[in-house]
Amino acid sequence: MEKALWNGKIVNKDEIKISIDDRAFHFGDGVYEVIRVYEGELYLAEAHMKRLYQSAEKVGIRIEVNPDTFLEQLVQLKEEANLIDGTIYVQVSRGVSPRNHPFPTPAVAAEIVGFTKGAKRPFEQMKAGVKATVIEDTRWLHCDIKSISLLGNVLAKQKAVEAGCFESIQHRDGVVTEGSSTNAFIVKNNTVYTHPADHLILNGITRQRLIELGRNHGIDIQEVAFSTEDLLNADEVFVAGTTVEIMPVIQVDDKKYGDNPGPITQTLQRLLHEDIEKVAGVRN
Repeated sequence: MEKALWNGKIVNKDEIKISIDDRAFHFGDGVYEVIRVYEGELYLAEAHMKRLYQSAEKVGIRIEVNPDTFLEQLVQLKEEANLIDGTIYVQVSRGVSPRNHPFPTPAVAAEIVGFTKGAKRPFEQMKAGVKATVIEDTRWLHCDIKSISLLGNVLAKQKAVEAGCFESIQHRDGVVTEGSSTNAFIVKNNTVYTHPADHLILNGITRQRLIELGRNHGIDIQEVAFSTEDLLNADEVFVAGTTVEIMPVIQVDDKKYGDNPGPITQTLQRLLHEDIEKVAGVRN
């Protein structure tokens, strides 16, 4: 029987009954995180938990359990689910209250659910590279919050699927922001560029880690916005995220960058793999 976390307890997944009055159901009123698990070890879990609490604070959701205890519950979930390679999804909604747009008064307890999913690393795609398409970013202006209100992202990802691509790279008035579920990067003249971590993008945990690893290795990484023209004239392009790690983009619409991932992209992939190996004991 599949296991899940429900308000602090590990239960069988089919025991969870989400109320029709849960604000996540009516309004998408909640926040979430996805934590990667390699060889039974949670990767960058503390950073994910920190962002979860930051997202909750930004939207006024109070998580009563402290971060350390919350993380212990997720580790317990991972163990009881016998998860070796995959992800842990955790969601916090504002809680159960009759449908009304304002926050409940008095406040109600947040509803917490979590579940696991097995998933292997996408080695073949990371080696060969993928295709992307460029679309207008029509989402809201609080993309720094990891909100469960993901309709804009869903529509963007669907455009990628319909174009036969792995990802949609979004822009606002010609300034590239991020992918539908990833952060976007370009390489030009041996310098890596990515949009600053402001309200227009989600400050990805993998994004943060690869910037740290790359700079420590002497790679020039600039958190500076770039245009769609810069994107199409780049030497290399890649996207990054928890489940895709560092994914090379070898073609954007009709622009092909090469048959193989570029050297800086490959270097960053190697650095991230070594970091995962060090933390989680992963082997190819």
